[in-house]
Amino acid sequence: MGGTGPVDGKPVTLALGEGARGQRLDRALVEALRDAGHVLSRNALRASFDAGEVTEDGRALKPSLEVSRPMHVSVVLHPPAPLSAVPEPVPLSILHEDDDVLVVDKPAGVVVHPSAGHPGGTLVNGVLHHLGVGSDGLPVLPGNDATRPGVVHRLDRDTSGAMVFTKTPAAAASLAAQFQAHSIERRYVGILSGVPRFEARTVDTPHNRDPTERKRFAPVQAGSSRRAITHVTVVERMPTAALAHFTLQTGRTHQIRMHARHLGCPIFGDALYGKPPRDPSRRSLWTQLGRHALHAELLGFEHPATGRPVRFESALAPELQTLLEVLRVS
Repeated sequence: MGGTGPVDGKPVTLALGEGARGQRLDRALVEALRDAGHVLSRNALRASFDAGEVTEDGRALKPSLEVSRPMHVSVVLHPPAPLSAVPEPVPLSILHEDDDVLVVDKPAGVVVHPSAGHPGGTLVNGVLHHLGVGSDGLPVLPGNDATRPGVVHRLDRDTSGAMVFTKTPAAAASLAAQFQAHSIERRYVGILSGVPRFEARTVDTPHNRDPTERKRFAPVQAGSSRRAITHVTVVERMPTAALAHFTLQTGRTHQIRMHARHLGCPIFGDALYGKPPRDPSRRSLWTQLGRHALHAELLGFEHPATGRPVRFESALAPELQTLLEVLRVS
């Protein structure tokens, strides 16, 4: 697949080859656009389809069309409206608050900051509402945009637990430096599918996009590889699962989930890095959970104002506690 053209309201011509055969047209175009350097979702592409601006030889095409032959498709792309974070009454569970930082207990299923697929209802929206400020009332780290005020780290949508937001530029700079130096104390609790043979292990791998699934990361070497280092300790063994502590030395995207898969025991409930169990009863538990079983239990850092070490703990999410109770006897 290949393509040329800018994303500025002018047509982009995309060549769909044999690799696109059998796919829905909208899916094939998203992949072709990505290969051409234009990253956008199927939802973002919907506006072009609705306006009749996805064409072949001047004929408007439908997103559901199955690609059955090589095609040259013209697509008019429109820049998305810039996202911003606005205050919304999103419920917050607060572990600690002072003049410099706000530490919250994030529930699973809540996104940290607005994005193209989640323009509202995020933790950032709730934090702004709680503080009674707009997005310009919290510091934004260099390289971030207005959707991430106060954000110095993130948790995946379905990961629960302790997370810190910063209120001042000085606090943001201090915590960003601590994250950069890997001096932040972070311990996660994860329920594993399967029982590891080891008691403790340090996993040190490259960290890159999985070449077979772009949403996933893999311990594969590439030119832009960074190291991902996780210290894993098994704290409880069950008939078909295990409870483990994960202490991060680095903080890469999906690092724990990637390393659990690498060890042969993916996080229970993680559909991206694992598979549902074959056993019907455990498969039912997987489905009912509706999330991956990973929880940020401990967050410790040097307080940006006092310089003293502080630590905050988050109790295991109730649905994970219930899952543990079932797995212990099944």
